[in-house]
Amino acid sequence: MPEGLRVYVEAIPGTPLPHGILGAPCTTVRDVAEDDIHELNGVEWKALGCCPVLDWPDPCEDEPPGDESPGPPPQKEFCRPATEHASPITLYAGTECSAMGWTYAEARAHVEATIALGEQHALETAFWRNTLAMVAADVTPAAGPVPIAQGVAALEGCLAQHYAGVGTLHIPVGAAALLGCCNLVREDPETGALRTLAGNCAVIGSGYSAVNTGPGNIPAEPGTAWLYITGPLVIRRGPLDVIPDRPGPSVSIRTNDRKVLAERTYVVGTTCTVCAVQIEVSS
Repeated sequence: MPEGLRVYVEAIPGTPLPHGILGAPCTTVRDVAEDDIHELNGVEWKALGCCPVLDWPDPCEDEPPGDESPGPPPQKEFCRPATEHASPITLYAGTECSAMGWTYAEARAHVEATIALGEQHALETAFWRNTLAMVAADVTPAAGPVPIAQGVAALEGCLAQHYAGVGTLHIPVGAAALLGCCNLVREDPETGALRTLAGNCAVIGSGYSAVNTGPGNIPAEPGTAWLYITGPLVIRRGPLDVIPDRPGPSVSIRTNDRKVLAERTYVVGTTCTVCAVQIEVSS
């Protein structure tokens, strides 16, 4: 059909994946008010839950017989909490069109819809590349990639050695279907969260699949994927900025094109440890 006969209609709407980093019930998303955006410069805190809770032995059980010296009394151990931090991640989307074709209101609505649909994917990619892959301990066996059930078991075991609370599995969308083969996660009927038998939560990210790198951001081998586990996630989300905020400056007098930019800053924090494992996704 000739192009001139086509009818202009609304764009096809989209919905971010429900178990991504911004939609999963196991992540805490805190909106930062416009009048108090200092947290968006980055945050630091004293780690909680990374120091062990130890048992104190009964001193009577080990009393020596007779007059032997009992030796020095046992000493209780103290742990110095580590200072952890999270850095800002700024995401943006830009739209460009002829000023004759779109009004400022139309261009602004389009770029706002673009970032609303795509920011979860972009945040997952940035968090994976800048945090998960940069600090993770690799628990893949020396023999190489493992089936997904063995990989999840290794990750949960690694987390349990360092953190006693509920953790977060980070699963690329490309490996998510394998979770159902072994009933590795189930949806909590009350919260909608995906949880393992141990109780850890799962984030399934399309942005994770877009990267799929191991520690040091080394690309996964063909037929394999990387999974990560962390402590809980707290995500600070800044206000959405649209630039420019009025029609006039959006148009270039040289090209007569209109450009509108939308951006938002996030700070994603997690705690205690990050573990990684490489799994088989095809044979």
